[in-house]
Amino acid sequence: MRGQEPGVRSSVEPADGHSVAERRPDRSRAEEGFAGFFRTEYPSVARTVELILRDRGRAEEVTQDAFIQLFTRWRRISKYERPGAWVRRVAIRMAVRAARREKVRALVERNEPSQVEDAFPDVDLVAAIHTLPETQRAVIVLFYFEDLPVAEIAHILERPEATIRSDLHRARNQLADLLDEPLGGDGP
Repeated sequence: MRGQEPGVRSSVEPADGHSVAERRPDRSRAEEGFAGFFRTEYPSVARTVELILRDRGRAEEVTQDAFIQLFTRWRRISKYERPGAWVRRVAIRMAVRAARREKVRALVERNEPSQVEDAFPDVDLVAAIHTLPETQRAVIVLFYFEDLPVAEIAHILERPEATIRSDLHRARNQLADLLDEPLGGDGP
């Protein structure tokens, strides 16, 4: 095999049945240790998370995130008596949080299905807003649809308040022209 020291064979047999070199020249001992640990522990941790979430795809994401956290701390955690318990605890906590978020999200979506539809009562207005330059579009949406004050919009967009007021003025004028409506004096 390429990239393998002569005569060195692995005792670890991946699922596909091919042997893997125990040491590769481009990997440190810590990375090799993590790789072996990952191959051994990942399936059972993923199975546990899947049973909590009842969704294989989401369980794989959560399990991978837990192993990423483990990898970033591997030099320290690999010295623990049971590093498998650490990664399981992290994965289970992440799974429980994800399950709670999904439950809340489902309740919110079920209880307020028409919120998005009500947010855009005028199709012509939405089409006109889409023609604005991106910054002016953001300012209009934040000011009128999110009901944020100019100071907060300036903070979010990291621009001076005077620039935000100018963008609002220009955007209002352009929208009035596009919608053939008189310009009103309704704010900053």
